[in-house]
Amino acid sequence: MTKPPMTTTTTSTSPQPASGGEFDLIRRHFVRPHTWGAHVVDGPGDDCALLAHTPNTLLAVSTDLLVAGRHFFTNTDPTRLGHKSLAVNLSDLAAMGATPRSFTLSLALPALDDDWLAQFSNGLFALAAKQRCSLVGGDTTRGPLTIGITVMGEVPAQQALKRSGAQVGDVVFVSGALGEAAWALDVLNDKPVACGIREQSTPQQWQQALDRLEQPSPRNELGLAVIGIATSAIDVSDGLAGDLLHILNASGAGASINVDALPCASALSTAPADYRRQCCAAGGDDYELLMTAPPDNIALMHKAALSCGVAITPIGRIHAEAGLVWTDAFGRNLTTTFQAFDHFLPHL
Repeated sequence: MTKPPMTTTTTSTSPQPASGGEFDLIRRHFVRPHTWGAHVVDGPGDDCALLAHTPNTLLAVSTDLLVAGRHFFTNTDPTRLGHKSLAVNLSDLAAMGATPRSFTLSLALPALDDDWLAQFSNGLFALAAKQRCSLVGGDTTRGPLTIGITVMGEVPAQQALKRSGAQVGDVVFVSGALGEAAWALDVLNDKPVACGIREQSTPQQWQQALDRLEQPSPRNELGLAVIGIATSAIDVSDGLAGDLLHILNASGAGASINVDALPCASALSTAPADYRRQCCAAGGDDYELLMTAPPDNIALMHKAALSCGVAITPIGRIHAEAGLVWTDAFGRNLTTTFQAFDHFLPHL
């Protein structure tokens, strides 16, 4: 989940009057035909959605809650917010190697704002169409702006990429680049080091970082491509350090990770080492895939990633001794520990 902004701002969109009420709102903004949804027997408009289950597959289900002022700034562009609300859920399906099928949406709204809803739903449905994932139901109510999505996918029986599959000797891989979203959030929160890097970055570098924070791209194609090749996977949402620990704990193993091998955004490549390492190892909001695979499958992993147009980087190894060991580029053990985000733990 997203690290909370340290400050929030008021929404820049003023409420617009709209006819009707809750059900008219749903009809105007969230009921659309889905030509890719053959599995949807009955969608929005009845007491329950009716979905056809594909034989010899397992149903993969995940849910995320986004709260204004906690997970996103209240003046975030609503089109981007619609995209991200679904993307963070699709990322969980990617980590399991599941094909997206359907999702539900629950919205708490402080007011009925037609313009905001039109933009939000456009961003939501653009990503849904790209991933062929149908909105099949949900709920709306009045309250502080809160977005809840439950996403459903299918994965072949016995082939789900679970956290518990890492084996001693496996190579640890991460997709894409890390740290951009954390840096962008720090800039928006006026953190001095981050703002200094912003002053030295190009407009393109800054826009790319902002895009990673507000409009992430879930790695669903990669998750499907590494089924049968990777032994475990998780998406990097709260920070690589904490998310890797989930794999290690579930697998009963440990790992050694070269923090300087973590792929970082170009704007962070010349940043102070401590700050770069913190963003990449613990920043969160990356929505990349963290995966393990046997050494014999290294070439297959790279081939799978290449087929999806995504780079993957080997960053360490799984070992038998419990715990997570961090090293630098010279192989020296670091005493530094990286704390991933947790909603109920204090953060500096």
